[in-house]
Amino acid sequence: MSATTTLTLTGARVIDPASGRDEIANVVIEGERIASVGDDSAGLRLDCDGLVVTPGLVDLHVHLREPGGEDAETVASGTASAALGGFTAVCPMANTQPVADHAGVIEQVKQLATAAGRCDVYPVGAITQHLAGERLAELGAMAAVGVRCFSDDGIPVASAQVMRRAMAYARTWDAIICNHAEDPALVSGGTANEGELAARLGLPGRPHEAEEVMIARDLLLAEGLGARLHIPHVSTARAVELIREAKQRGVRVTAEATPHHFSLTEELAEDFDAVYRVNPPLRTRADVEAIRAGLADGTIDAIATDHAPHAPEHKEQEWGHAPPGMVGLETALAVTLTELVHPEHGEPTLTLPQAVRALSTAPARSRDIPGHGGPLEPGAPANLAVFDPEARWTVQPEDLVSRSHNTPFAHRTLRGRIVHTVLRGRFTVHDGALTDAADPDDGDGEPAVSGQLNHTHLGPVTDPPPAGPTPVEESMVAGAEASAAQEGSSA
Repeated sequence: MSATTTLTLTGARVIDPASGRDEIANVVIEGERIASVGDDSAGLRLDCDGLVVTPGLVDLHVHLREPGGEDAETVASGTASAALGGFTAVCPMANTQPVADHAGVIEQVKQLATAAGRCDVYPVGAITQHLAGERLAELGAMAAVGVRCFSDDGIPVASAQVMRRAMAYARTWDAIICNHAEDPALVSGGTANEGELAARLGLPGRPHEAEEVMIARDLLLAEGLGARLHIPHVSTARAVELIREAKQRGVRVTAEATPHHFSLTEELAEDFDAVYRVNPPLRTRADVEAIRAGLADGTIDAIATDHAPHAPEHKEQEWGHAPPGMVGLETALAVTLTELVHPEHGEPTLTLPQAVRALSTAPARSRDIPGHGGPLEPGAPANLAVFDPEARWTVQPEDLVSRSHNTPFAHRTLRGRIVHTVLRGRFTVHDGALTDAADPDDGDGEPAVSGQLNHTHLGPVTDPPPAGPTPVEESMVAGAEASAAQEGSSA
């Protein structure tokens, strides 16, 4: 739609957890913003009878691979995949080549996303230079260009001292630290969940204690400093308990779980199909049930995909040689509905409004992402997902728009599919197909549909000379640590 077009989505079930709305209503969009939600109608009418309208989905944890890993994904292809999944905002991790440990890479990723026009992108900055776990990256400079979260995702920050300094520094502007939750000494060389199955298969294990030890350490540090902490891809029952207990004590912690960790189990390793290799690994049925319970009671705030594309020549290797990771942007909503809201067997884990909250409202709030996650009210940006909760479809890897097809849900029939995705009043997906992001309105008032993904090359970004915090920033860290110590002694 053009900036002056008025459109009404008519007769949909509108679910907006931010306002508590769950009713059949019309949503009127004028230009980039919502004009009304209720009985009013204006402009073009789009029949949404039987469909659900929600705030656009928000993914806290994706890997868009660019710069440096364009054989697996680009910002253009990754955000197209996100749009087809109903996402209007995603947070790409910092482990690109070069690493997003300075403002230059952050700005490049944001420019690529703007050029693609399919999804808002909020890059995550690295905690340490080159993900080496030693010297802090340029956190202040990245914060100045809008970074709200820092993570060396994929590589844990092993040093408690470095982690504490990062938390103290981030606390000065109320930013979030997200540490890959596995103790590196305990998972070294491991490729599967440590236990009887891995032993029988001859696979080196990654024990559940590795995740729990790291989470417990980071929770204690965050509690002592009053810092904000986000726990990624929770995979064990005890990890859920640790987070629940910390929240009860008032620790400023949020957490996420992935669709594969709340739906798949370690038994899938039996065939040595490397599509099921992931870090942290698929765990036991008891762990899966604990994660579901954590989502149900709010211990785990968000569902995040950890979308990790790998080119076929890398992923389609023997189990021990293939890189860990799975794609998930285009299947996240459907897996959530199929596994948690409308399971074929057993009782539902989540209501549909709870699922929407975990996929949209809660992640947007936990990462301070403006304009996303609702509330759907007059004047708010028209960032919306529209889906058919009854549609059934079979996942065909070759049909995924992501450059990589390493989905663990291949050939599985799922329930629920995105029909439209709207970003600031403009269709990025219309009738289940990508629109032309560069020319969303061809003059007839209807979205122009195109499957072409145009990648804009903005030139290479090179690593800057090793810098780390400036002397002024070092003094800020020291001051933050001293302040935290004083607060702790007076508590």
